[in-house]
Amino acid sequence: MLRVGLTGGIGSGKSTVSALLADHGAVVIDYDLLAREAVEPGSPGLEAIAQRFGSGVIAADGSLDRPALAAIVFADPAALTDLNAITHPAIWELAAAREAAAGPDAIVVHDNPLLVEMGAAQHCDVVVVVDVPEDVQIARLIDTRGMSDSEARARIAAQASRQQRTGVADLVIDNTGPLDELARIVGGTWDELVSRAASA
Repeated sequence: MLRVGLTGGIGSGKSTVSALLADHGAVVIDYDLLAREAVEPGSPGLEAIAQRFGSGVIAADGSLDRPALAAIVFADPAALTDLNAITHPAIWELAAAREAAAGPDAIVVHDNPLLVEMGAAQHCDVVVVVDVPEDVQIARLIDTRGMSDSEARARIAAQASRQQRTGVADLVIDNTGPLDELARIVGGTWDELVSRAASA
């Protein structure tokens, strides 16, 4: 098994790269989905969040009110640290179970926006970083997610810096170009991963 860490800043196009790798045959473990699973209604994670942040972050249907929680944690680094301490262990557990089910010959891609923040890069055989300049991130977040300039900058600031991400990268994918160019780059990245898996 080849364990690949895939990360990139918000708005970098990491999810598109993840989907392209899945098309090539990678087993993708999507940490955004795991993060949702870790705080489903009735889960210990959601209960711990309610205890720490109050009933205001729980929606009427008993699910997590993500915008309400985001408003708190992206304005307060200590609150974000507390949230991560609740959710990260549960996410690790879910990811380990998914990886174990993938099979011994799989190329498993851990699609994790917080790969650097979680200290997970060191547990990967290969780290792939999707990279774009910050101004491109901001423009995409405004265009595709309807964020204001200040909201986009706050989200970017809450994540690891470009330098921190590229500093742990084995392979960097530049996603400033069009989609067909990205598909070509990802194809080459896949060939490299297959080669590394064969020689491991």
